[in-house]
Amino acid sequence: MRVAILRFPGTWSDRDFQHVISNVVGIPADIVWHEDVRSLSEYDAAILPGGFAYGDYLRAGAIARLSPAIAALRRFAASGGLVLGSCNGFQILCEAGMLPGALRRNDHLEFRCEWINLRVESTRTPWTQGLEGRVLRMPIAHGEGNYYVDAGTRERLASNGQIIFRYCDDRGDVTTAANPNGSLDGIAGVCDERGNVLGLMPHPERCSEPLIGGTDGLLVLRALDTGLARPVLSGMSENS
Repeated sequence: MRVAILRFPGTWSDRDFQHVISNVVGIPADIVWHEDVRSLSEYDAAILPGGFAYGDYLRAGAIARLSPAIAALRRFAASGGLVLGSCNGFQILCEAGMLPGALRRNDHLEFRCEWINLRVESTRTPWTQGLEGRVLRMPIAHGEGNYYVDAGTRERLASNGQIIFRYCDDRGDVTTAANPNGSLDGIAGVCDERGNVLGLMPHPERCSEPLIGGTDGLLVLRALDTGLARPVLSGMSENS
C-alpha cells in the first residue's frame, strides 16, 4: 500500500498529510510534484491537499486542473483508485470535472479559519464506511468554500447518496447558523458516482492527533487501511 500526495505551486498541506498518513495511519506516503506525474499506477490512493494552487488565480483550482497530473488522476480514479481532495484539493477536483459542482466565495466574503461540525450523510464512499450519522469535528480554513450545484444536480446527488458531509451543530442538526460559508443545503463534501473520489472542504489531516485538538479526521483517513478491500476496487489497475 502506498499513497501519492500531489503538490502544486502554492500547496501547503502536503507535509501535514504525509505526516499523518505515514506516522499515524502507518502507510508509506510520497509527496509528488505535479509536473512529474504521468502515471499513478504504483500507488493505491492519491490525495490533493489544501493550499492555494497557482495562487488561486482566476478561480481556486482553475489553473491546477490543467496540470498533466490531472490526466493521470482521471485514469487512476477510473481504474478504481481512492482519491481524496481536501479544501483546495476539493476545488481542483470540481474544476477538473471529477466531482460535480463549484466552490464559490464564502457568502460573507470572509476567510474563515475555525473548527466546525460535520454530519456524515452517506457511506456511498469507502472514506466514510461505518460513519453514517456520526457528527465529526474538523477545522476549516478557506475563503471559497461555498458549494453550489444546479437544482437537477442537487436532486441527483441526494438520490444517489453522493452528498457525504453537511455542516451541522454539535447535536447533528443542519442549520444556517452552523453553515460557515453559505454552502447549498449545508453541503461540505461530495463523492463521484462510483464513490472512490471524495472532496470535502474541512481538513482531516489537521485533526488526527490528540495533541492538535482532535482525532475525528483519522476516522476518514483510516479508509486507507480498509478501502482497498471493497469490491469496487478489487482486481483493478490503472490500465483496466
